Amino acid sequence: MPLLKTEPPAPVRTLDELLAIAHAMEAEAATRYGAMAERMRGDGNDALAGVFERLSADEQGHIEGVRRWSEAERGKTPDPSQIRWKLPETFDDEGLATTDPRLLRAYRALAAAVRNEERAFAFWTYVAAQADRPEVRQAAEAMAHEELGHVAILRRERRRAFHAERAKGHLAERGDRWEAADLERRLGALLGTVARDVAVPERARLEALARDTERHEQDLRGAGLALPVTAGGDIPDDPVALAELLADRYLEAADDPQDEAALACLQTLAGHAVARLAWLRSDLPELQAGDR
Repeated sequence: MPLLKTEPPAPVRTLDELLAIAHAMEAEAATRYGAMAERMRGDGNDALAGVFERLSADEQGHIEGVRRWSEAERGKTPDPSQIRWKLPETFDDEGLATTDPRLLRAYRALAAAVRNEERAFAFWTYVAAQADRPEVRQAAEAMAHEELGHVAILRRERRRAFHAERAKGHLAERGDRWEAADLERRLGALLGTVARDVAVPERARLEALARDTERHEQDLRGAGLALPVTAGGDIPDDPVALAELLADRYLEAADDPQDEAALACLQTLAGHAVARLAWLRSDLPELQAGDR
């Protein structure tokens, strides 16, 4: 399961259960971001406190959206008693709550928030795939789509923070540009190389991801989408870094599509790229460590 420490032990059975899970996940995120905002404010880091307060407010908005959805579809607010098992961890502050506030910057906070939304996207994708009932699958797919939108928004915020901090000398320059189709081909080659050195079950997954890069390259070229990607120096030799570059670029391009056909293509690519990145971040380091 991408980025999650444990998989849900059973499929989500009903819409009531799904809405209760969604409400609980959004509430936890709002509470955790709010607590970090209070800590930053108390430690005198007002700028970063503002970032966390905005993130908490965004999650509060998501909570309200789930509540309205539940009332419209089920005639009641989400019921926590409908949750039948302990939820997998989709929120991780990545040490932000205990790091010295003087060492924290908005870019790092937003990067952690992006990964939290990626985990939520991965969770709902899994729920949709395992659902037995059409209404549950459709609702889970809607939640996954919404989380993907959250990822795109936070990545835009992260890019702004990156450029702001780079201008202040906190981050290094990144200059060279490549086309996304070329990077998909490069990523496929890297994944194929890694696949040769791992056990059969994981090898099959890596080989499938490598085949996906061929399809993505074909989709990009077939749609006439050049999509230049900014990178530092040579093309990265790290599959995770390369996958993140591509996910960033697809999400960015989907915000300003050329036409409806391009938008559909970019949204599909973005969804695949985020799921791919989540899996690689979660499993690839362990696989590579096991081969040493």
